[in-house]
Amino acid sequence: MEVEVKFKAYDGVENRIKQIAEFVIEKLEEDLYFNHPCRDFKESDEALRVRKDKEGIKVTYKGAKVDKETKSREEIKLKVDDYNKAIKLFEKLGFKAVREVVKLRKIYRIGDAIICYDKVKGLGKFVEIEIEIEGKANFEIAKQKVFEIAKQLGFDSKNSIRKSYLELLEEKNRV
Repeated sequence: MEVEVKFKAYDGVENRIKQIAEFVIEKLEEDLYFNHPCRDFKESDEALRVRKDKEGIKVTYKGAKVDKETKSREEIKLKVDDYNKAIKLFEKLGFKAVREVVKLRKIYRIGDAIICYDKVKGLGKFVEIEIEIEGKANFEIAKQKVFEIAKQLGFDSKNSIRKSYLELLEEKNRV
């Protein structure tokens, strides 16, 4: 399970991140999201994507959010070796490509948490803080940790964004 919070970045936040966390990697992530042929992932609050970056190619399923304060959800990741074949497989099974989300991501680590400083094409800059856990036993502890890190970076938990980048882009394009 991924325990995650997201905030709109403010000027200077990356410097604050560098003060408390260790830089890991910078990479361009290209995500292609799909919708299920028999149920609407927008309605079920699920997501299925194929991601390509310099570390490889992954297929990721994300379940519905588990609480009202965070973006926490079940996450299943699978490495694949061919981006185009993964897309073709989903299309053959009836899945429809919905939208591409492209971002330049800088990843930092603090303890068991990851801080991502993202520049999302068409949206702007964001900060995501996440901890991966097994099961729900440590959910509340992990949630407390991500909000503590957010507070160290100057974010107020009331300003947490629960929508995915896909949802934010879809919303922006409807306006």
